[in-house]
Amino acid sequence: MQDLPTPSTATLAVAVPQGRRVRDRLPVLTQLRQSVGLQRGMLVTGLALTALFVLLALLAPLIAPYGWAQQSVDGVAFGTQQAPNATNLLGTTVSGFDVLSRVIWGAQTALFVIAAAILCSIFLGIALGLVSGYFGGWLDRILVVLCDAIYAFPSLLLAIVMSIVISRGQSTLFGGILATALSITVVFVPQYFRVIRAEVVRVRSEPFVEAARVIGVPTRRILMRHVLRNSVRSLPVVVTLNASEALLTLAGLGFLGFGIEATSAAEWGYDLNRSVADVTSGIWWTSVFPGVAIVLVVLGITLVGESLNDLSDPRLRQRRRAKGAS
Repeated sequence: MQDLPTPSTATLAVAVPQGRRVRDRLPVLTQLRQSVGLQRGMLVTGLALTALFVLLALLAPLIAPYGWAQQSVDGVAFGTQQAPNATNLLGTTVSGFDVLSRVIWGAQTALFVIAAAILCSIFLGIALGLVSGYFGGWLDRILVVLCDAIYAFPSLLLAIVMSIVISRGQSTLFGGILATALSITVVFVPQYFRVIRAEVVRVRSEPFVEAARVIGVPTRRILMRHVLRNSVRSLPVVVTLNASEALLTLAGLGFLGFGIEATSAAEWGYDLNRSVADVTSGIWWTSVFPGVAIVLVVLGITLVGESLNDLSDPRLRQRRRAKGAS
């Protein structure tokens, strides 16, 4: 029997598989390279609208011509319900605020609330779902019943109740944003809990988790390194879809009068509430521009979420491959 040649050390070094580059592991960039045709157009449009919203929010102090509660410039008052003019490019509201400035500063408020709500929801939802799905037992049953009970309530009604309990009538910039974000968090935690728990229940029975238990790996390391890392693949899709829902909930709270007051921060829902009476008088600019801002941001985030959802579906990927092969 002829001996096979032993590969040299240099050959083995070359044969070692290299890790994927960082950009190949980023969720959105990976899906962007996989997308084709109309799906790529939807994803690019959503990313462009979302990026514009984020830049507008971050650069609000530099872009906005006036402050969110400013009613005059150089000692001259703007006037109320003024049509678009050279001083106020998008007109003024019934309270004498510049509409353009309110729209730009409102993007910053919306971004802060969305980011705070999503981060708090992810932290609580992942922690509860990880513990519940891995250990099971009575704790799992209690958490499932509790999250199902919360999920059964209408989201806006629950957010209103939590906003009243948390804010207690305080509408400062920090307090109002924090209260609104926490009220939205209560609505979103059951969604992340369900997603993570379902993935953890599936992953905990995998052979590599069983092997880690057998060799004596600490439970904390198993949870963080083996279970959690393989249970968060669908989170980017849930985050994008929840971000648009968070904005709609924020606008709903502001429209109903449970959001942030005009002197504390700019908020699109509040501005829509104040402009309801203007519509019947033919004053359109006080409601159109905040409404368009809400529609465009929700549209952009939703397009990103739906595109990521389609690209993460293996059945759709197989259809694209079959179509390309034919």
